[in-house]
Amino acid sequence: MLADIKNKLEELKEKLLDVQQAMDISSMKEELKKIDMSMSSTNFWEDQGKAKEITQRRKWLEETIKEFERIKSTLETLQELLEEVDEEDLETLSMIAEEIQSVEKPIRDLEIKTFLSEEMDKNNAYLTVQAGAGGTEACDWASMLLRMYRRWAEKHGYEVEVIDINPDDVAGIKSATLLIKGPYAYGYLKGESGVHRLVRISPFDANARRHTSFASVSVVPQIDEKINIEIREEDIQMETFRASGAGGQYVNKTDTAVRIRHIPTGITVSCQQERSQFQNRLKALELLKAKLYQLELQKLEEKKKALEGEKTDIGWGYQIRSYVFQPYQMVKDLRTGLEVGNVDAVMDGDIDSFIEEYLRWKAKEKVKV
Repeated sequence: MLADIKNKLEELKEKLLDVQQAMDISSMKEELKKIDMSMSSTNFWEDQGKAKEITQRRKWLEETIKEFERIKSTLETLQELLEEVDEEDLETLSMIAEEIQSVEKPIRDLEIKTFLSEEMDKNNAYLTVQAGAGGTEACDWASMLLRMYRRWAEKHGYEVEVIDINPDDVAGIKSATLLIKGPYAYGYLKGESGVHRLVRISPFDANARRHTSFASVSVVPQIDEKINIEIREEDIQMETFRASGAGGQYVNKTDTAVRIRHIPTGITVSCQQERSQFQNRLKALELLKAKLYQLELQKLEEKKKALEGEKTDIGWGYQIRSYVFQPYQMVKDLRTGLEVGNVDAVMDGDIDSFIEEYLRWKAKEKVKV
């Protein structure tokens, strides 16, 4: 038993060392110091939006560093105990084994963060849900997915801003775009891009038949100011329209909603959240820049198909995940093979297992390449 515990402890120590090197904990500490210095400046809060992003980043850094230090301290303490414990002291050995087991998940959680190393991973994320094949049933399904992502974001302390929403005449939504703000929002959500398939007995079918519906999800990063994406005035068409929503549930009812079409690419974006046409135009242009940036990445590296859901038919053949409500309950990711039987929990935003498994799978795929 003692030998097994020692081996397990050494294994976890090696994993934590890999995490330390991959995350570059020392650089994170330096960044935290710089943020603290900048926050002491008298003009720090002049730009409220930027200040909020920095404080969110600070919180993420502080929590990650503290968790790393806590795990490191725990493993060191357990190492000292093992050096003193007698092989016949089964009670103490059992206690040490339990403590070792208790830090396995936190180490795995830190390990997941090491996969978020791409340039845009740390950014906020624009997430668009669009109903596909299936009529009213698909629109209802799109609204269920939208709620799922909002619940996930809330559970992780992310701020959610509705950029645009287009409700269906009967139920649900035809499309909606959220801006999810928080450290590494894009890194965690980027694997959600694709088509999501629903199988259930439709509440809109008087004969209670099973229906298959589709909705696409597109996730693109909010672009940093330092990245220059040029949009020429002659390349865009803009129109204004009255904002609409389910009884004012999502947006303000104004006449200042903006829709912009990028003529060279055909990409269309809209924003109706703000009270002025000027503000809606700025936000729509920001979203357009994000989509154009993602499109450029796609051209440079065809393996990244972040916009595939919006550029292909929303139907059979492009699904990344299936959600079966009847005749049995199962959510299955078609890329990683992960299956979860608790559909209600998933629809309530418990999708971390799918996100983490995708990041692990993606990391393995990169190694193969």
